[in-house]
Amino acid sequence: MNSELGYYQAVAGLGASPDDVTINGAIHVEPVRQCEANPWDCQQPGSLTRFWRSLSNVSINPIQRPVGVDATRPFPSGVTDPHQMRFAVSQAAPLRRVHIQGDLTLFGRVGEYASGGYLANSKVDGKIVTGSQQQWFTRNSTVGTWDGGVWNMVFSGVEGAPAHDFGPTPTGTGNKTVVDETPMNRESPFLYLDGDDYKVFVPAAKADTRGHDWSTDAAAGESLDISEFFIAKPGDTAADLNAALASGRNLLVTPGVYELDEALQVDDAGTVVLGLGYASLVPTEGNAAIEIADVPGVKIAGLTVDAGLENSDVLVKVGPTGATASDAADPTTLTDVFIRVGGPWAGKATTSIEVNSPNALLDHIWAWRADHGDGVAWAGNTGDHGVVVNGDHVTALGLFVEHYQKNQVVWNGDGGRTIFYQSEIPYDSPTQAAYMDGDRLGYASYRVGDGVTSHLAQGLGVYSFFDQTINGGQDIRVESGIQTPKSADVRFESMTSVFLNGTGGINRIVNDAGAPAVGSFASPQLVSYPPVDTTAPTVAIAANPGAPGPGGTYASKVVLTVTGADDYTPPPTVEVKVDAAAWMAVTGPIELGNGAHTVLARATDAAGNVSTEASWTGTVAIVVAPDVPLEVKSHTQCLDGKAYIVVSAVNRAALAADIRLTSDEGTVKFTTVAPGATVTYMWKAGKKTAAGTATVAGYTWEAGAGRYSTYSAPYPGSTCK
Repeated sequence: MNSELGYYQAVAGLGASPDDVTINGAIHVEPVRQCEANPWDCQQPGSLTRFWRSLSNVSINPIQRPVGVDATRPFPSGVTDPHQMRFAVSQAAPLRRVHIQGDLTLFGRVGEYASGGYLANSKVDGKIVTGSQQQWFTRNSTVGTWDGGVWNMVFSGVEGAPAHDFGPTPTGTGNKTVVDETPMNRESPFLYLDGDDYKVFVPAAKADTRGHDWSTDAAAGESLDISEFFIAKPGDTAADLNAALASGRNLLVTPGVYELDEALQVDDAGTVVLGLGYASLVPTEGNAAIEIADVPGVKIAGLTVDAGLENSDVLVKVGPTGATASDAADPTTLTDVFIRVGGPWAGKATTSIEVNSPNALLDHIWAWRADHGDGVAWAGNTGDHGVVVNGDHVTALGLFVEHYQKNQVVWNGDGGRTIFYQSEIPYDSPTQAAYMDGDRLGYASYRVGDGVTSHLAQGLGVYSFFDQTINGGQDIRVESGIQTPKSADVRFESMTSVFLNGTGGINRIVNDAGAPAVGSFASPQLVSYPPVDTTAPTVAIAANPGAPGPGGTYASKVVLTVTGADDYTPPPTVEVKVDAAAWMAVTGPIELGNGAHTVLARATDAAGNVSTEASWTGTVAIVVAPDVPLEVKSHTQCLDGKAYIVVSAVNRAALAADIRLTSDEGTVKFTTVAPGATVTYMWKAGKKTAAGTATVAGYTWEAGAGRYSTYSAPYPGSTCK
């Protein structure tokens, strides 16, 4: 049997093992033949548009032949080397659970461009030749040998994987990233025949795995009878599907387009929703296509979601906002879920996939804001983000996200893990001003939230093509393809930025690190980020009041604020030593009372680097401000041979006060003395008066509360003649 695999075609064996269904021949994919007479002259589109097709659960004994029109050409595209099959695809075209009993080539006969691809839980006995493939992700498979590749070839849990060589090598530049074991994976559910009975096998999730696994025993997963499924057919409504889900049934969605005026509500833990033949869900009322409740263990596989004409806030929502239910051993899993915003029509969706559930697993996602097709324009098929992850401990294996108008991926959850990321930033920004993240040039493709404390991503490629036919030749830039907190626990390995075509480019790979990707297929690499932290943090002490008063002392308590700064997160730990006390951690402002003080401060970052010490010295002599402020004076004077004691007071309070003046000669009281007013009294004491002290008291009353202050006003003795 020989056949080319076309758009929206999925070929799947119905055996329990791939070796139960063997094809002698080939189910192959060939590039677009753009230049009929001389295909060497046209490298594109090649395989760059070979999307939405799949092959699974079969064994192929490769005997490939050209078919159809291709067979009549003088130079057919479908010719391969002996015992080799071609699968020259780009995104959303997985090979799963496939046994190739020979060699596999992943690019066209004359090296046409290709932007794949995904191979999982498969065995290739011979050689895999990748040639012009820009990138490819191979997971949990067994391969003979591997040859070729351009920028970003990633292997996770692959027996027979080539040696890791990403970055500079003695012979040039390597492009292969090898992860020895896949930290968490779950293979896709699949339909099979058990005798005459249709069943669906649902593989269990497994941790730290390597190589292919085609087991279907009880330890490998669960076999569900077809009677446990509602078999959806085109014409079924959202109400029909939700009624089946509410009754506790799983869904088997047969090929076709399903228009949904409300989201599919997956409320039961462990529910399986399995699409066949690229079944497509289309929200029609600005709703989501799928909403998963706060439950663990849901499996969504094999579905395409097309954004509708009315904008949806989100298309696929995994858990409600703030979801907490999860099972690390049975994660909610999205497998082969493909999103289109535009293409068939001018679809609109703010966020395509939002993951709120902890421990969720994403296995082969292509979220695509269309760059070609119907309704494609900057103001037409609008979409901010492809994937937003808010849940903790989420794993993404094979994440393809392209052309959204802001960050392609926003990762806010802690403990996240991504193995393989491919992204093209949007082609169609009309101006730089239309593509600014605040005052930052463009939007980073992969954005890790500022509050994230742990993350690991391996094998990332971010590509630039600002189309000059749209932007009129303007120089449009993205400051960096990846934007992330700079922290030893937020790590990236094997990164590249690539200039594909057009204008402008990407200034840095991650944050401020990496060379520009500007012009002539520039493809700078960065092996790891961040670098080892060898720079000490800084520490500063700020005092309030900032300076002492007359005489060099502080007349009020001093509050010290001690801060540390570092170019890595988390912020450094700050300690102080106050006078003769031991070093202690700073938990807030430091208040200093009366006395002479010396304060030292130091900061220590997460890498153990210690700052130079900062210091503050000062003397505090606190002057207590009275409750009723008065300015008092007293003196003696002679008048007509008589001695007088003179006492005065000025009301410096902000409200009227009663003021009482007392000397050895008596007491007088003045009431309701206005603010700023002065009262004075003179006591006649005879020809002579001894030195003494007058007492002045002030009283105020406001809002039911009284205040009282007293002052002493000494006066000298006096003898009059």
